[in-house]
Amino acid sequence: MSKDKAGPLVRGMYWFAERRYGAVPEPYAVFAQHRGLLKAAAVHELAVERTATKLPVSLRHLVQYRVAVVLGCSWCVDFGTMLQRLNGLDIDRLREIDDYETSPRYTDIERKALAYADAMTATPPTVTDEQVAELDAELGHVGVIELTYLIALENQRSRINHALGIVDQGFTSGEACRVPRV
Repeated sequence: MSKDKAGPLVRGMYWFAERRYGAVPEPYAVFAQHRGLLKAAAVHELAVERTATKLPVSLRHLVQYRVAVVLGCSWCVDFGTMLQRLNGLDIDRLREIDDYETSPRYTDIERKALAYADAMTATPPTVTDEQVAELDAELGHVGVIELTYLIALENQRSRINHALGIVDQGFTSGEACRVPRV
């Protein structure tokens, strides 16, 4: 939805997004057509951002990035890379995400979390009790719950974006391109 057709709430959200990310993320523009879901999604995303803090930020971003890669969500890969860059994380190692099991650029706990993300993202899911037990031993109960929630959330985002045809918009380069408006 274009700014000129948007009401005050949507214009306010667009203003906030432009200040924070340099452009309005296309999912905002798409969901602006259904203001109730836009509000629900915004509240949910802010709540998750503020409360999902038990795991290291690098691990949180890494598993979500992996899900986006596995599901082929170019928007999520693009946006996720930008978020990692803005958090000062090593984005060069993302080139080796498909080889995480053997790459020296990933730690043991990252490999376990990435394998868990793969298992959760598979259709049907292939998560094993052993995976959960290993992660629980290293991250604790709360850490496993947070990890599981973030992986599931990224599955939701990636699948919604794919279904609605939302693709990358140039966040990776740091030069967000113009957001198409419907």
